[in-house]
Amino acid sequence: MSTQASRPLAVPDIAGSPQAAPYDPEHGLPATFGQGWKGRLLFWIAVAFSAFQIVTAFGIPLDFRILPAIAWLTPILLIRIAFVLWLGWILLGAARGRPNLEAVLAFLPLFGAFELVTLYTGTLPNQVLRTLHVGFLSLTACGLLANADETSPPARAFWWAVGVLGFAIGLYHWWNYNELVNRAGELTHADMVVGLGALVVLFLLVWRAMGIALPLVAGTFLAYCLFGNYLPAPYDHRGYSLEQVVEQMAFGTEGLYATPTAVSATFIFLFILFGAFMERAGVIDFFNDISMAVFGGKQGGPGKVCVASSALMGTVSGSGVANVVASGQFTIPLMKRSGFNGAFAGGVEATSSMGGQIMPPVMGAVAFIMAETIDVPYSKIVEAAIIPALLYFAACYWAVHLEAGKLGLHGLPKAQLPSARAEIRKNWYLIAPLLVLVYLLFAGFTPLFAGAIGLALTVALILALAISTGLTTPALRIVFWVGFALISAASMAISMATVLMVVLALVLWNVLRGRSGREVLESCVAALADGARQALPVGLACALVGIVIGTMTLTGLGTIFGSWLIGIGKNSMFLALVLTMIFSLILGMGIPTIPNYIITSSLAAPILLQLDVPLIVSHMFVFYFGIMADLTPPVALAAFAAAPMAKVSGMKIGVQAVKIALPGFVVPYMAVYDPTLMLQPVAGLSGASYWLAVAYIVIKATLAMVLWGAAFVGYFVRPLALWERVAAALAAALLVAALPITDEIGFALAALLIGLHLWRAKTAEEPAA
Repeated sequence: MSTQASRPLAVPDIAGSPQAAPYDPEHGLPATFGQGWKGRLLFWIAVAFSAFQIVTAFGIPLDFRILPAIAWLTPILLIRIAFVLWLGWILLGAARGRPNLEAVLAFLPLFGAFELVTLYTGTLPNQVLRTLHVGFLSLTACGLLANADETSPPARAFWWAVGVLGFAIGLYHWWNYNELVNRAGELTHADMVVGLGALVVLFLLVWRAMGIALPLVAGTFLAYCLFGNYLPAPYDHRGYSLEQVVEQMAFGTEGLYATPTAVSATFIFLFILFGAFMERAGVIDFFNDISMAVFGGKQGGPGKVCVASSALMGTVSGSGVANVVASGQFTIPLMKRSGFNGAFAGGVEATSSMGGQIMPPVMGAVAFIMAETIDVPYSKIVEAAIIPALLYFAACYWAVHLEAGKLGLHGLPKAQLPSARAEIRKNWYLIAPLLVLVYLLFAGFTPLFAGAIGLALTVALILALAISTGLTTPALRIVFWVGFALISAASMAISMATVLMVVLALVLWNVLRGRSGREVLESCVAALADGARQALPVGLACALVGIVIGTMTLTGLGTIFGSWLIGIGKNSMFLALVLTMIFSLILGMGIPTIPNYIITSSLAAPILLQLDVPLIVSHMFVFYFGIMADLTPPVALAAFAAAPMAKVSGMKIGVQAVKIALPGFVVPYMAVYDPTLMLQPVAGLSGASYWLAVAYIVIKATLAMVLWGAAFVGYFVRPLALWERVAAALAAALLVAALPITDEIGFALAALLIGLHLWRAKTAEEPAA
């Protein structure tokens, strides 16, 4: 995190992140592309991967007539001419004794990705897009494993072979798509080999990249498909042959290429790229500077800066553990220097960073999968998440405030803080793409369209910033920015293709600017590669967890689990919720949030819906506990990611994180019993009465959060006695409980407790005065 006004438009090492650790903290994938020509080749494969995803996401046919009167003049022809000229330039340089290896390494993947698209003129069938997406994921991830410094030559050859095999499987679907559709249900020997190869490649790759837990879970479901007919009733099924299972899992849209893979290949990839380019533009540093300026000087300022910056970063990145590492390097040492102990500092960072997944407008990848799974507009998911997210971060902020008061800590000196007014005045334009994204999402546009426009505008902004710095007079810069704003607005109103034309024009302008322009373009290319690398663990998890979905649809396993949970829920809704929470927490201790949500929502969310829990609330319930699993010991992935920076055991950080994140455990229960907390409709409430109900539940939840924070920290205005802490926890529990008169008792107890505490604090100050 930087408190300087400068923006990071300088070009980093484009083979990897400038401050990248050797390995991704959440997964076993290296964070750099490697050294030498193999590293550069992998870098350009990642760039080609991103370019392929952008073209397919924008969905613009490349065979249209540029001029209606000339049938042969199409974008495909022009792009092919550009590749021919590029190849001619490479060959001419080699003939003159000046071979350019970098150009060759860039040409091959980019030309290959272009040809993949042109077979279907830019609008790939969904099945082809999903299979090629998984193929690119496999090739890029295996290349990272192969190029790692400590990899032995045999292991390096093995992982490259696995990656090429994974990509070849995608090519098989790409080339044989029409034939596969025509003979669906009748697999050939070649199909069986390809299907089994796809399963083996993903199991091997996910095992190596993400640990054994997710392959074990997916393998258990796969084994159930093959051998579940030998189980006793009611857990058995009618039995399925190997051919039926392979067809279900490796062909069609119910296994590896199910909805999660489709979402990964569209929304998720685009928004990851959006976050990567926003970071290149300097938005993350801008958020950090604003947080430091506003909160750095307050009581416990460094901790509050951590909470605020994580909340703002979550609006862009939607990441969890990655946020811990990105911001924790600055915030955790700063909190420790200001007087917080290491465990608490790590707990604040872990808790606030994980909240990025529930912070609108971008949220985490799960939100896109949820919207697609339950077939509701993404804006409805964002709407449901707003109040819980604000409560979550308010609870983190409150915990820091109380802990600082307990320790007698103060904020940072004003001289060490940036000026919020100066930062906003100088760099306000950096958040323009984010504002456009928010508008589009809430205006009813699809997340795919909103993400594509947001990404294009961010790239355009980076390129325009570079051009603007080269203009010598203020008047020229003003004219340029006015023109840029008008052209950008007009292009969005016309078509997606027009937006791309604006970006292309800015690219050409930077090419003509010479060295400084090319440096900015190299930075954008680096963002493409980095976005592809960041998308790997998400995409791989989405693909492998599709086995769970395939098992559910093939065998009807969900009916067995559902009957059991419904039987419990009819007698005790609370017990059914607790069991669902425990299941999600235990599952989340071994696998990331995305597969955790997919598995739990497939099993439990439909059952909660049958128990009259609203649709979005039932899915949000399992989503929240998938996030909380990363904070809950003994695994507590986010806590262990913060441990090296806090220099405290991950277990101690996890305990602190659970205390701080308690609203994250409580809010889902409150929303089940009162859906207005997630702005869901309630029968009999409308108009003013509905909004009064919303206000009431928010006040009640906020008061419960305040009381729980005080109870766990042991401080309010002054240190709390033991009986006060017990009374505060009891009052909070009564406010959460959805039972007759518990609210009245909770409010009365809270008022009595707060009144007595303030009176005790006042009487304690009078003798001192």
